[in-house]
Amino acid sequence: MSENAKTARAYARACFEVAQSSVERAKWTEMLDFLAAVSVDADMLRLMSSPSINRDRLAEVTLEVSSGRLTAQGENLVRLLAENARIHILPLIAQEFDALCREADGRMNVRVVSALALKEQEKMQLASALGRRLGKIITLDNEVDASLIGGAVVYAGDLVIDGSIQGRLQGLANAVIR
Repeated sequence: MSENAKTARAYARACFEVAQSSVERAKWTEMLDFLAAVSVDADMLRLMSSPSINRDRLAEVTLEVSSGRLTAQGENLVRLLAENARIHILPLIAQEFDALCREADGRMNVRVVSALALKEQEKMQLASALGRRLGKIITLDNEVDASLIGGAVVYAGDLVIDGSIQGRLQGLANAVIR
């Protein structure tokens, strides 16, 4: 995991601890998503990379752009991130915060990469089976990768289930090499 990802996870956890109720989590989600969008704006990226802009001015500009959209705690987060030269990790913080909210609500996004597009019934069956196995409400995203030849690879958090023909062939090749 990259240093930025580790740092973003720590900030997201701190924000999550501040936002105890689901109403507060929704407000923090809204703020973080907005700040993430601001931080990747072309003008903002130029400003962040400019050597003539100091950290205090960067915080001021970010707060001006975000006027009326942040709580006092959100404004403090912006100041802290600017002070530590970390405004650029706002998109990662927003992603990590969203993951923490999903986990707290018993939800999980699962990515399924398959050789062919899954039909709606297949998606529902797979989501149901994964939900029983993982004890979560599953939202399934399907991507197509013809190089898998057949089958699918399921990415559910840290769990990877490789049921692809390509994966089985690779496993067979590894066994033969040994």
